Amino acid sequence: MTIVTGGAHGIGGATVRRLARRGDIVVLNDIDPDGAEATRAEVERAGGRCEVVVGDIVEREVADRLVERALRVAGRIDVLVNNVGDFRPASKDFVRSTPEQWQRLYELNLRHVLDVSHAVLPHMIEQSSGYIVNISTVEAFRGIPGHAAYSAFNAGVSAFTKSLAVEVARHGIRVNAIAPDLADSQQTPAAAMLRGKDEARIPTWVPVGRFGHVDEYARVIEFLTTDGASYLTGHTIPVDGGTLAASGWYARVDGKGWTNFPQHT
Repeated sequence: MTIVTGGAHGIGGATVRRLARRGDIVVLNDIDPDGAEATRAEVERAGGRCEVVVGDIVEREVADRLVERALRVAGRIDVLVNNVGDFRPASKDFVRSTPEQWQRLYELNLRHVLDVSHAVLPHMIEQSSGYIVNISTVEAFRGIPGHAAYSAFNAGVSAFTKSLAVEVARHGIRVNAIAPDLADSQQTPAAAMLRGKDEARIPTWVPVGRFGHVDEYARVIEFLTTDGASYLTGHTIPVDGGTLAASGWYARVDGKGWTNFPQHT
């Protein structure tokens, strides 16, 4: 039995579809009832099984309903994917942000990860097995102007991942995270990110030369929930086309090497 939060669209939706294809019964949570139902229907047309729990995952009651549904359907919980996260509400800079925005960003990016994990873990401990995959961001590992609170809370996700992994490894539970960048998804469509920019310059920004497809992130999540990753726990894996490794270096537009002083005209 697998639980995926924010499972209607984007990376979450791709993860639901991929894990259902391998035979997991999936409980999908999302705040969008129509999107959740569309993904459930797609999974079941493909021969999989998917249950839907609609609600805002920042509410602990929704986390409890997720656990109750999973136990009622399958009697156990094998995989938890804490996928929900958002950089909005956003401000132009930190000085103009508000405590109300910080609180919402905390709930969306960190607090619910604690809540849902806290609700699921007793059952994984009882069965002496389980996989938890959290979704962080590459922005947890580099500066991102205008999104200081978002970056801080996702750094917390990665720190929580490390610490929890150490605590629960003796129970047969592995905890990892992925850190996406430049995902062409409903939340961050490539068309919106490229508005006003020259698409031909993507290879100068991203070492692999393109944005990521949502299923590429889902494949890594799938790997982390298999025996192929049986000796891997406590890590946040960047899934970013090499942007974090580049660390501020960009391919020159003229093709003559690299620069850390990009110029835009």
